[in-house]
Amino acid sequence: MWEAGIGRVITTPHIDGSLTRTAAAGPTLAAVDTAFHELQAAARARLPDLVVERGHEVMLDVPDPDLSDSRLRLADTSFVLVEWPRLMLPPGTVDAVARLRELGVRPVIAHPERYRGMAERFRLAEIWRQEGAILQVNYGSLVGRYGAGPRSLALRLLIAGWVDCLSTDFHGRPHLELHVSRVRALFEERDAVEQFDLLAATNTGRIAEGRDPLPVPPLRPQRRLWSRLKGLLGTE
Repeated sequence: MWEAGIGRVITTPHIDGSLTRTAAAGPTLAAVDTAFHELQAAARARLPDLVVERGHEVMLDVPDPDLSDSRLRLADTSFVLVEWPRLMLPPGTVDAVARLRELGVRPVIAHPERYRGMAERFRLAEIWRQEGAILQVNYGSLVGRYGAGPRSLALRLLIAGWVDCLSTDFHGRPHLELHVSRVRALFEERDAVEQFDLLAATNTGRIAEGRDPLPVPPLRPQRRLWSRLKGLLGTE
């Protein structure tokens, strides 16, 4: 990550939201505490300028997880990285987002482009944002790592202007590429360096500091895609 130009990392190991409402959450978070402090110490020794902070990726397998423990939130802010279970869209997602907002939590919805059925329910993404959620797209989705469907959806979200930030979704898998430079090149091809900088640096930094992300201008469709869309709309 350091070699790719990333200067700040928030670790987000998975945790089930249902676990946060049980006594088992204590030992689980304590085990992550130990691992996180070891990581911080190692990073400080080898890369003293790299900032390493704590968070979790909370699966919303229940609509009302207990997120009062600051260790569950991104860098001790009000933002929490959340995902829907098993890459599916359960009923009541809008109500779940609204409930979290009522509790003072700002949900950052991980990889909306990768959920099954999202193409048919595309406007859900806009409604989540209207309810106060942040949308985070994976770098890998934009280079086809998860297939053509998620790549197409990621681009649709960017063209709609509904994406707030980008993330590696790396989760410590050493065999995976980060895809940061490849995605930057894709944005450069579309004359969209401003959008890339907002998504990859400005807004991720603002979230880590507990500040709202800035609006990201919609990505312009490539001419071929735009022509197809106009044809579907019956315009010239």
